Amino acid sequence: MVDRFAEFKELKNIDKTTMISVLEESFRKVLANMFGSDENFDVIMNPDKGDCEIYQNLEVVPDGEVENKVTQIGLTEAREIDPECEIGEDVAKQIFFEKFGRRAILTLRQTLQTKILDLQKDALYSKFKEMEGEIVVGEVHQIWKRELLLIDDEQNELIMPKEEQIPSDYFHKGDMVRAIVKRVDNPTGNPKVIVSRTDERFLRRLFEQEVPEIHDGLITIKAVARIPGDRAKVAVESYDDRIDPVGACVGVKGSRIHGIVRELRNENIDVINYTQNPQLFIQRALSPAKVSSIRLNEEERKAEVFLHPDEVSLAIGKGGSNIRLASMLTGYTIDVYRDLEEGEEDIYLDEFRDEIDDWVIETLKDLGLGTAKAVLNAPKEMLDQADFEEDTVKHLMEVLKAEFEE
Repeated sequence: MVDRFAEFKELKNIDKTTMISVLEESFRKVLANMFGSDENFDVIMNPDKGDCEIYQNLEVVPDGEVENKVTQIGLTEAREIDPECEIGEDVAKQIFFEKFGRRAILTLRQTLQTKILDLQKDALYSKFKEMEGEIVVGEVHQIWKRELLLIDDEQNELIMPKEEQIPSDYFHKGDMVRAIVKRVDNPTGNPKVIVSRTDERFLRRLFEQEVPEIHDGLITIKAVARIPGDRAKVAVESYDDRIDPVGACVGVKGSRIHGIVRELRNENIDVINYTQNPQLFIQRALSPAKVSSIRLNEEERKAEVFLHPDEVSLAIGKGGSNIRLASMLTGYTIDVYRDLEEGEEDIYLDEFRDEIDDWVIETLKDLGLGTAKAVLNAPKEMLDQADFEEDTVKHLMEVLKAEFEE
């Protein structure tokens, strides 16, 4: 039995002390079923010897006056156990469990298996609950349409739903995959470990692994924004003036960040210096675009950003990714506007709400097109991102052009 204890600790994540407690509880449950109660029984586990002793504590009564065989014993039979015992005293009668037959052994075995399974589930839940947000490595065991099944080195099952995979992820059975523990679901007492490669914490942990200064606390990641598999922005800050946080994260010739980029399927990662100055932070977040001026509304967490016309498309980015990430990173809703040349006139789209539907205006503003001329001068591919109907685009252009023709 001692060998079995070690086996449980290795394979079932159950320590020796807990295993002993489970065995005792299982024996007691079976005894209670057989005798109606386990109150007058002592169950002694001997892990060093690898055995178990069970004693039934019985009150010694005169021969012929035994009314309850579970709690009493006649004097003659009691003296076979303890020759010096007297009436009114207690004797401990050893119980040999194997003598109770095959049915009792099977009941004990079933009870023990049930309790071990429950312990395994509890241990699994506790282990991975503490690991939420940490990186794990698993081997691809099964591939389904909506999720992957990974097996870690302790044979624990990890589930990666499709939405937690980077869009360009493509795995084969047997591949080793890194991800973070996103959460542990346990609705019916059966823990389900959900792992993710799209969670922003995955990017944070990769930086911690690749950049010693982050791991050692010399550089702090202040904010992260991701469009998984496409692009990300990371704001970092150093508490040591001698350390350049951006340079440390990128590494010599990109040596440090290249590993992270490869892991994230060539996700384009911008690392910027964090600052508590919101205007400067927004300006840095919109890089590589060069901002002319910014007007903030602190209460509504909105920012109106003005740029040279040539910089507008850079600020918005392909598919609106740059402005979207900048908004996520800074916590501000950002609207982009063209700087007007001297004598040039323009009109905010909000002025057209009586002629153009609100949802159309909001969609255009989400693309960074906040004025009439920004829309009129926008490349066709940028307007295509709005996915408007042909009639909607036609009406929009007619209204905006008419304003300037007048």
